[in-house]
Amino acid sequence: MHLTRSAHRLFRRLPLLLLAAALLCWPAAQAADESPTAMAERFARLVDKRLQLPDTEIQRYGELALQMLQAAGITLDRPQYLVLVDRSPRVQALLLLWMEPPSRAVLIGASPVSTGRGGEYDYFETPTGVFDHSTVNPDFRAEGTYNEHGIRGFGEHGMRVFDFGWQQGRRGWGNGGHSAMRLLLHATDPDLLEPKLGSVQSKGCVRIPATLNRLLDQHGLLDADYEDALAEGRHLWVLSPQRTPVPHAGRYLIVVDTQRAQRPAWSPSPFLKASPKRQPTSPSGSSRPAQPKAPQGSNTAAPSMAPERSAATASLACANG
Repeated sequence: MHLTRSAHRLFRRLPLLLLAAALLCWPAAQAADESPTAMAERFARLVDKRLQLPDTEIQRYGELALQMLQAAGITLDRPQYLVLVDRSPRVQALLLLWMEPPSRAVLIGASPVSTGRGGEYDYFETPTGVFDHSTVNPDFRAEGTYNEHGIRGFGEHGMRVFDFGWQQGRRGWGNGGHSAMRLLLHATDPDLLEPKLGSVQSKGCVRIPATLNRLLDQHGLLDADYEDALAEGRHLWVLSPQRTPVPHAGRYLIVVDTQRAQRPAWSPSPFLKASPKRQPTSPSGSSRPAQPKAPQGSNTAAPSMAPERSAATASLACANG
């Protein structure tokens, strides 16, 4: 009888024991899901435009990131994510890196981008350097409206526009020189401009794929300063209530120029067309050659793309690009 009562008590406590075990296992499972490895898998699954870099290139860009941070007087005191962009016209690539002090850099994923081109009024060369993503220059979200040219400059409605503040950029018109421009990182028109990622197109900002924009936004990979503001009790409307931020968010955008003489195989031009397949010869000996499509030009003018809701931003020199 005593054994039966003990078994009965154990049976009644079983749900509580299982719940306690689940709670004990939860932190470990959560930490595993937030690891750089998990983020790399998420990048590969969710970002639709990706570049595959060889190990030697990953090492090279990791060293460049450390050199740029050192030149800017920045010492990373904890592991964190950062974004590195190579503005070289023959590269046009973004690398999402996991930086582990003092000198370890892990590639999470890479995507094609478009940076600034010259040759036309109001077009800047994207500046190089280390740029801080801070609430001092608050982000905003795209309205997704079309301008007079039928272009959604910041992408679809709700796309986050990451603001890195006023920077000195080299003018791409007239006699050159430098003047103030607004440096933004943002999505672009999904139909007309996103297919051109991988070539210089913008007014000086960094255009990225919409799927990468969502990844950065959803997981707050560059939101270290925003997380600090939330901890202080500030309300930040731009942050989605559905976001699942990582515990080791970063804050830095690094822009470099490797000045490549040739385009690397891992970063192909978006305008390369596959060679038309040779058509089989007909029995009569004649053949019908394939008609290749006319190649797209790489210098399509980018019209004004600032959303109407932010008049202050719309007046900035590079807020449209």
